[in-house]
Amino acid sequence: MPITSETLDAIAGLMRHAARQEILPRFRNLDAADVAEKTEASDLVTIADTAAERVIKAGIAEILPEALFIGEEGVAADPELLLKLKDAKVAVVVDPIDGTFNFAHGISGFGVMAAVVVNGETVAGLIYDPLGDDFMMAEKGGGAWLKRANGAARKMTVAAPVNLEEMLGAASVAFMPKENRATLLANTAKVRYAASYRCAAVEYRAFAAGGLHFFTYFKLMPWDHLAGVLIGQEAGGYIARYDGSPYLPSHLDGGLLGATDKDSWMELKEKVFTL
Repeated sequence: MPITSETLDAIAGLMRHAARQEILPRFRNLDAADVAEKTEASDLVTIADTAAERVIKAGIAEILPEALFIGEEGVAADPELLLKLKDAKVAVVVDPIDGTFNFAHGISGFGVMAAVVVNGETVAGLIYDPLGDDFMMAEKGGGAWLKRANGAARKMTVAAPVNLEEMLGAASVAFMPKENRATLLANTAKVRYAASYRCAAVEYRAFAAGGLHFFTYFKLMPWDHLAGVLIGQEAGGYIARYDGSPYLPSHLDGGLLGATDKDSWMELKEKVFTL
């Protein structure tokens, strides 16, 4: 089914509403009881995550009643839900707060992410910055755009390619295979710098805006990457799994590497991220 611009605008408005109602009032205003560990100390969930997802889920049921809704917190409660994505005719995949660790610690690097998947293909992606009150959005084949609250829009383009030693990027060892971490960390000395902002929403936006030359991820949960990959590709970036295959909504492993162009991707894969 076609996803109209009006539908995407409605989803954007819903994300903004959820942020204003459930996220921003709690930023730097959380009690200890409002934060819990999920799998380990750096994997957190807050009352804002669950409340925002609840609001977005209810809104999607009105905007796209036929869509399967997959939210990070819903999958945490029911892991079987994620298995339904590959067969869904239409799905909306949401991360109510990407960068929860930052949010929970009062660091202003977090966002709300949503992607629309039709028959196994990502057709739209949205990343909302609640503090900046703007969106980075993309429809497949329509380019990537920064859209501000006042209606202004600007097309996004990735940075021009540079030599390896001049590249700026985002990379973390958090989910790298333990046996490869030391080598990969040493290899990052070959680029200008490789930082981690602990927030894919921030990193994907920076890449699409031309602020980063590359990024890599090893854990591929769809709510973290579907929107950002589409936005990065529509901004002109080259993004693929580590074996060179395209990244699809059904993929949960295989790593992910993005660069300004294919030649840079190949050089990064050969000389830095040598798994």
